[in-house]
Amino acid sequence: MSDRVEASGTVHWIGTGLSTGSGVALLCERAGQVTLWGRTALKAEACLDRLGLTGAAAAGAAEPATLAAAIGPGDVVVSMVPATEHAALLRLCLDRGAHFACSSYTSPELERAGQQARGKGLVALTEAGLDPGIDHVLAHALVARAGKAIGDTPARAWFTSYCGGVPAVADEFRYRFSWAPRGVLSALCSPATYLESGVEHTVQRPWEATRAYQLNGETFEVYPNRDSRPFVRQYTLPAGWVPQTFVRGTLRLDGWHAAWQPVFDVLRTGDDERIDALAADLLARYPMGEGDRDRVVLAVELTVEAGDGTRCGGRYLLDLVGDERQTAMARAVSVPLAFGVTGILDGTSPAGLHRALPDPSAAEPFIEALRGQGLDCRLTT
Repeated sequence: MSDRVEASGTVHWIGTGLSTGSGVALLCERAGQVTLWGRTALKAEACLDRLGLTGAAAAGAAEPATLAAAIGPGDVVVSMVPATEHAALLRLCLDRGAHFACSSYTSPELERAGQQARGKGLVALTEAGLDPGIDHVLAHALVARAGKAIGDTPARAWFTSYCGGVPAVADEFRYRFSWAPRGVLSALCSPATYLESGVEHTVQRPWEATRAYQLNGETFEVYPNRDSRPFVRQYTLPAGWVPQTFVRGTLRLDGWHAAWQPVFDVLRTGDDERIDALAADLLARYPMGEGDRDRVVLAVELTVEAGDGTRCGGRYLLDLVGDERQTAMARAVSVPLAFGVTGILDGTSPAGLHRALPDPSAAEPFIEALRGQGLDCRLTT
């Protein structure tokens, strides 16, 4: 493996969407130079103005040739573009000798490119936002805490992780779109696999597995998302623990399932044209407007019971509402991503592909750092 390429101190943050928030300000404090790239330079300038960063960072138009010429060896490229565009940016980083970071799930293509990054001494950081991202950190902290109490003795484990961006004030639709509706609908059409009562379940339509979920006296609705099984290994559950429940899923306001019945009727048809038309209609009818406040709720919970009846458990809860300066989603995604980029800048992140944290033992300090930025992940036991 090549020696790790030293970070140059220059950061290229690509994307000015609703998940771009105060994490950019953190990087302006910690990097030598930050450039915010938008579809146009005007969009980038408007985003910097919204964040109060005019003059603190440069603005640019993310034209392919311009961007390629601007990225130098050791630079860090932060990809906040749609997930389908991450791989192309990572390949550009490999060509230019630059490090890469994003908040999205690790696709097979990113996985392959990440292996190449390791050979070139470059860091490829993925799953470093809210969900995925903060949820991974909280899971590692809970597993480590229970491991100290239970050890690797035979035990049963129950794990759930639910996250959602919802309106701070419920409307009749129980949702406001802060990102592309087509992505929301596509996720609902993707099968989900999880463990319940020690048995593996797969649902082709995740919303059909919706159930009530209680948090501090408030009722929400949750349903499974994607394939939860690989995270048993990713969260390093000891070999002696047998998962009884292991679910990673999405959280919605109470009443969401009933309000979305007309949406589900269209999704069942599988007609892409009808679903595209529905997405456009929903965006027009239920956008997250300037006067609206969003809310992010993330609950990660683990209970472990040893054969002798010893039990250990805890739940981390992040419950955050947006303000006039930025949305809760922008803060919750951009801040942990900025912390991850800081690890690249200061050389503590080794070369290769990493998800959220290169070292799971650093979970507790990471959680404390989040608290310092207004992301208070509260632990109850």
